[in-house]
Amino acid sequence: MRLSGFLFLFILVLQVAMASFGYILEPMPKHYESDAKLPKINNNPKKFQISIVLALIEHVSVITLAIMLFIVFSPYNIILGIVWTIFRIAEGSIQVYNEKNYWGLLNIARQYSVTSGTEKNSLSDSYRIILQTKSSRFAFVMICWSIGTLAFSILLVTYEVVPPIIGWLGIVASIPVGFGNGIKLVKPNFKVFEVLTSIGGLLAILFELILGGWLLFYPH
Repeated sequence: MRLSGFLFLFILVLQVAMASFGYILEPMPKHYESDAKLPKINNNPKKFQISIVLALIEHVSVITLAIMLFIVFSPYNIILGIVWTIFRIAEGSIQVYNEKNYWGLLNIARQYSVTSGTEKNSLSDSYRIILQTKSSRFAFVMICWSIGTLAFSILLVTYEVVPPIIGWLGIVASIPVGFGNGIKLVKPNFKVFEVLTSIGGLLAILFELILGGWLLFYPH
């Protein structure tokens, strides 16, 4: 249980570290419209590489957390345990797979810095395609997070293995995240998804921070 709590907090720390190294966790339309990141990647490739290594550690930690939660909490309800484990492992696995394409930005950035004209435009198109693909996959990832977290939060509320308010916070967080990213896949230009995912994202961080702290410092 303490290991699960540690992983919740460790994942949040890794996400902050990834962002500090310039990793784009959730590409937004503004990233598609600008090539400004390519020169930055080329000027500091080590920073870019470190950001992806941190991202891979984060993705593997998500998979490990899903397994740890299943071991600890599935005896309360095996069906809910299977649901959250499947969807959260899918979340981490999709992210790991996607890093292969994201790593390709390093090569694009190198070529971009020494070319011009039509070839440069082609590289810009490749850059946008990679980010658009990452954005779509990230929406699937967050839907998986939403379903997995909803199942786990229902268990927390039903069996009161932690203060029920924590479980309710997880339920409230998972719903806007799931709906917001579902809307993003169907209507990517519909701005409502940004509002829903922003609200859900803040609640999700609060949920995982509180739950991680509780499991780490106040386990049964």
